[in-house]
Amino acid sequence: VQLQASGGGLVQAGGSLRLSCATSGGTFSKHTMGWFRQAPGKEREFVAAIRGRSSTAYSDSVKGRFIISRDNANNTTYLQMSILNYGDTAVYYCAAGSAVTLATMTQRRWYNYWGQGTQVTVSS
Repeated sequence: VQLQASGGGLVQAGGSLRLSCATSGGTFSKHTMGWFRQAPGKEREFVAAIRGRSSTAYSDSVKGRFIISRDNANNTTYLQMSILNYGDTAVYYCAAGSAVTLATMTQRRWYNYWGQGTQVTVSS
């Protein structure tokens, strides 16, 4: 399974961005898809995940601002990010895994495949 993240960039605080993660190989619809992020000097942290068509999980820091979705016909996962703030600045990684519960969807160890990351920079 290969994942290719795109859509990052520089945006002003309060703005929006949409990240995409194109997946090839494997059976996309069977994977739980997740987004994680890593800021300089910090651990990689969970952002959002989606299992099946509509089972989603979000970190508290992005809940209400970010929306994760997937297009099984095009093997693509999206992360719509709104009301961005400086704390959202990070490299964003998409991942595919086998998590099946809400708790495991938020844990890195349940994701077997990772994309290369896309940089999101929010300016104040």
